[in-house]
Amino acid sequence: MEEKVYRNMGVIGAGNIAVGVVMITVGVVCGILSIIGGARLFKNQKRLTF
Repeated sequence: MEEKVYRNMGVIGAGNIAVGVVMITVGVVCGILSIIGGARLFKNQKRLTF
């Protein structure tokens, strides 16, 4: 019985690490895209009219 619990804990821990890595990757990519978008807007600031 205890072996089953430890095996489940290992699987859940590995899943949590995988989800964490994916979330960090997505966060970094979103941040880079936001910086690039802001830089483009700042560069073309003179052409923008409201």
